[in-house]
Amino acid sequence: MKIPSTVVLMRKTEQDFNDPDDKWSGLHDFGNMVLQKKVSLKLISADIIDSNPKNKYGGKVGSEIHLEGWNNRSSYLEDRTFHVYFEWDEDFGTPGAVLVHNPYESEFYLKTITLQDVPGRGPIHFLCNSWVYQNQGSRIFFSTKAYLPRDTPEALRKCREEELRVLRGNGEGKLEEWDRVYDYDVYNDLGRLPVLGGSHEYPYPRRGRTGRPILDHKESRDFKYDMFHIYVPRDEQFSRHKKSEFRDNNLKSLIQAVSPGIEARLNFISRDEFESFQEINNVYDDGSSNVLDSFTSGFFRAISRKGKFPLPQVIKAEDRGAWSSDEEFAREMIAGLNPLLIRLLKEHEFPPLSKLDPEIYGSQHSCITKQDIQSNLDGLSVEQALKNKRLFILDHHDSVMPYLRKINKETKTKTYASRTLLFLRDDNTLKPVAIELSLPNEKGDKFGAVSKVYTPTQDGVEGHIWQLAKAYVAVVDTGHHQLISHWLNSHAAIEPFIIATNRQLSVVHPIYKLLHPHYRDTMAINALAREVLVNENGVIETTFYPGQYSMEMSSVIYRSWNFMEQSLPNDLKKRGIADGDINSLKDLDNLVIEDYPYAVDGLKIWFAIKKWVSDYCSFYYKTDGMVQEDPELQAWWKELREVGHGDKKDEPWWPKMQTREELIESCTIIIWLASAFHAAVNFGQYAYGGYSPNRPTGSRRFMPEKGTPEYTELANNPEKAFLKTITPQLICLQGMTLVETLSQQSSEEAYLGTREDNWTTDKEPLSYFKAFHDRLAEIEDEITSMNEDGKWKNRVGPVKVPYTLLFPTGEVGLPGKGIPNSISI
Repeated sequence: MKIPSTVVLMRKTEQDFNDPDDKWSGLHDFGNMVLQKKVSLKLISADIIDSNPKNKYGGKVGSEIHLEGWNNRSSYLEDRTFHVYFEWDEDFGTPGAVLVHNPYESEFYLKTITLQDVPGRGPIHFLCNSWVYQNQGSRIFFSTKAYLPRDTPEALRKCREEELRVLRGNGEGKLEEWDRVYDYDVYNDLGRLPVLGGSHEYPYPRRGRTGRPILDHKESRDFKYDMFHIYVPRDEQFSRHKKSEFRDNNLKSLIQAVSPGIEARLNFISRDEFESFQEINNVYDDGSSNVLDSFTSGFFRAISRKGKFPLPQVIKAEDRGAWSSDEEFAREMIAGLNPLLIRLLKEHEFPPLSKLDPEIYGSQHSCITKQDIQSNLDGLSVEQALKNKRLFILDHHDSVMPYLRKINKETKTKTYASRTLLFLRDDNTLKPVAIELSLPNEKGDKFGAVSKVYTPTQDGVEGHIWQLAKAYVAVVDTGHHQLISHWLNSHAAIEPFIIATNRQLSVVHPIYKLLHPHYRDTMAINALAREVLVNENGVIETTFYPGQYSMEMSSVIYRSWNFMEQSLPNDLKKRGIADGDINSLKDLDNLVIEDYPYAVDGLKIWFAIKKWVSDYCSFYYKTDGMVQEDPELQAWWKELREVGHGDKKDEPWWPKMQTREELIESCTIIIWLASAFHAAVNFGQYAYGGYSPNRPTGSRRFMPEKGTPEYTELANNPEKAFLKTITPQLICLQGMTLVETLSQQSSEEAYLGTREDNWTTDKEPLSYFKAFHDRLAEIEDEITSMNEDGKWKNRVGPVKVPYTLLFPTGEVGLPGKGIPNSISI
């Protein structure tokens, strides 16, 4: 009998066909049409083994059918559905896979194949979601049935093994557009030495291999003007619609071509900086005048709304200056862009201590005294504040000091290592009580640090000094956020998991199905970042304070990276924010800072993810022994440890992957990093960092000293002095454009708790996933309710910006909320 079926395809766009590289394939395709070659499909049985030795697939192969009426050069602007009929009888058994061959030199995107009703078996779905090329030979696509390796039907075992062989490649040669190879390489593609990864001195997670030639230890950077020609496996590339959105934003054009134009056109205002806060305000869409009106270049106008930027949330409140308050400065450490670093100051840690080697760096301990902070502790003594867990620290000393001499000498930056002490008030808000700014000793590193302590004051020139002290803290915190919290701990750290998953877990493996939605677009955005953001002279180097030492610093900080500490409960416990273990939401009372929006919302998301992962994994793995005896799972974890994060392979904290609990915890961490963690550190970048005075990316001169012209200027014109200290005008505009682009959410975004239909045939996992989706909807209601409850002051703060960065559902544009499934921007 014939089984009615549908095949859904997507062709390339007109823009693709206008690519000069595509002309020859068009001639070749025309020849194939003349010869009447057609896209062909064949079913493979999951039940019946073909004893014919020439059958390399194992299962019985059905009759070939073709897509009638398919013309790969026609202008199909939408998906196209073909109605076909597969020949089938009971002797064939259950269809478990489909072979697809594309005779055309132009690729097409195969979305789904659906057998409408196979007798005794019902509908069978194949979610393909893959580009099919002539060069790939016959492609294998499996039905949505999940199998552990031991449960795989014998008739499908060869197909399962063959697919993994293709995806692993042979480790050799330059990889081409049509290749589907996932492989590892070190960071030798940034245009700058040292190479990151592969050494004890400069460890780093691995990135995807491209196979481009190596010259002087560096991979050649031969990408074309189109930034999407960098190799990543084809199915990891952005969709055509997302590419179009990126081209509309013209990120690369802005970065590489527009900057000189901005510089030239802004010279009529001032050479290096804005003159006042009002002049900055004028670049936004509600300004009384617009300093960018003279721009005539279309690509800049497109990204800046005809010369105007959207108004960042941090200055939308009626009080435009609320961002500069001490309360807001402190609040953003628990509800802003980088709410990951503040930690409890323990009784034995006062004054704060350094872990830097005194043999190399001399004494780096803090010089903050009890007298510096006593008057700001709301009547408590320092001892009482420490004992009652009321003192906290934002510590940017040890991570900055080893590079600070080089940065201040060899870049345009003039900044400090910093320590900020904060006091937890009775209403659960924080206030800064001291800032220590430190420089290397001019005599040499072994002579220790030269430090000065600043304390809060609002009056006179000392009040302006205090504002500058907070700005220096923001400079190093903004750099740490972009390089470590955002790039290293999410983008770079997750890429080895993507590579290992595709190399070692079959698409029919339950853990592959669990994790795959959380990998979408990540390799593509990382490849793009290595070309234009974190590369030599890229936007990160030119915008943020470490300059050319940016990536090298991130490598040194990666030495202390610990996979298990990426768990939110473990992180909060390590930082002293949780007084004891947090094993469930019942333990929220263990939070030392009760009103900590990132921690509270994050724990709700964390435990929702963990419940979903636990239910799902427990369905497929009934015992610990099943985890131990799964060869694909064990190969995945081994390769991830020993290759993907190979520079950390000997660390004792790695899970051994011998128990269900280890599997559940590991998968929860992966999903958390790829979804909620990234959302928390990414999608508020424009809301807070789109206004440079609030989150300056650099500083150009040191704190003014009494008796200097700079001190006099600060006393007479504090705004101008402040702006001459922080990010200069051109870099400010470039930074604004960068964080606006990174904060955007695509119209194609898939949010946490959503998946394609028919992703599995197993009913129990589908019910578990619905429960997960429903729990996320409840969390949304809880977040909204808490944001509206005046009891929780840190959830809105003086700037009146509700904390929504962990609100699961987002929307197109700059919503400041939404948790996409994956790191897709």
